[in-house]
Amino acid sequence: MFIKGVNLGNWLVLEKWMSPALFDGTMAEDEYYLPTQLSRDAYEARIKIHRSEYISERDFATIARIGFNTVRIPIPYFIYGDRPPFIGCLEELDKAFSWAEKYGLKILVDLHTAPLSQNGFDNGGICGVCKWSQTPEEVDFVVELLGKLAKRYGHREGLWGIQPINEPITDPMWSEMDVPGRYPPVDPELAAGSAPNTMEFLREFYNRAYDVIKPELGEGKYVVFHDGFRLKDWKEFLTQEKFAGNVVLDTHQYLMIAEAYGCEQTLEGYVEYIREHYAKDIAEIQEYVPVVCGEWCIFNSLAVGMDTKGGQSSLNGVDFKDAATVSEEDKKAIYNKISEEQLKAWEKGSGYFYWTYKMLLDPTNEANWRGWDCWDVAKSIDLGWFPPTV
Repeated sequence: MFIKGVNLGNWLVLEKWMSPALFDGTMAEDEYYLPTQLSRDAYEARIKIHRSEYISERDFATIARIGFNTVRIPIPYFIYGDRPPFIGCLEELDKAFSWAEKYGLKILVDLHTAPLSQNGFDNGGICGVCKWSQTPEEVDFVVELLGKLAKRYGHREGLWGIQPINEPITDPMWSEMDVPGRYPPVDPELAAGSAPNTMEFLREFYNRAYDVIKPELGEGKYVVFHDGFRLKDWKEFLTQEKFAGNVVLDTHQYLMIAEAYGCEQTLEGYVEYIREHYAKDIAEIQEYVPVVCGEWCIFNSLAVGMDTKGGQSSLNGVDFKDAATVSEEDKKAIYNKISEEQLKAWEKGSGYFYWTYKMLLDPTNEANWRGWDCWDVAKSIDLGWFPPTV
């Protein structure tokens, strides 16, 4: 099956930039510190209301109608409610499986966060901290959690696969993104010793994760490994006999990162980069393992009207109020061409998952968010920026 998927970002794993109002009245920049700055009752009410309203059965019906066939659902390490003060969300994932099966959709369960974080990103749960792989008991916790999830969902009709961990950062990406600088930690003492994951650790962890997940999976279901931002470094590992026909490689490709690598911020520059890097690299990897682009979108600095410095937002202190005005006609032309070229690139592999299905931003009234609404694929389709049927 060729995957035409979408991420349900910011539903069970919060990202402040996607729904800033959730963090109103606090100084928290990530999910780790949110419950520390609200009363217990206020925190529980805010989270429960968000989860019940942000994604519902109606959204699954819409996703299927649009033409997607799979959803990637980011989940937190505290999904079972066993890591206070965080609130579990197993009930929501159970509902998602019932909705998916009703509307003929498949699910990729994506463990998006780990204790002490696997990347130091805001979407890794806690900014500026990356110590999970250095903490054996927390690695064991995650392996055990993956086994529990596999037993619970491994034979569900709606399951397509389980992803052991999202975006475990390695060098050189750690250095190139300057993670501690881009995501400054609240507690320097807690962050002390943070460092990228090694490839040796990832290979060992992926072997352990596979060994607890695969025995619980029904036929035609996969273990999905993220590439750690090193797409071409996995051939020897992934061609092990035990993985044959059972694993998929996940790579995340954003034009904002391409810009940070020097991609020219013109339509011609984007098209050339997509063809020369995305399409060719995906085709090369697909020769020995199925590969999907698990996160991508049409966001780019050209359509924003100024350099976003690798996709940094007003939350990173970048002011976009003076960005050049890009006409709706020009913006549509940019997005249409970038959509077309990236979709062609993913066809060289086994599919894609757009990031993301929806967001709660108001770019019409808040100048600093103008140009950011294209991350919302449902809105992008409505505005004619993205093909109406995927």
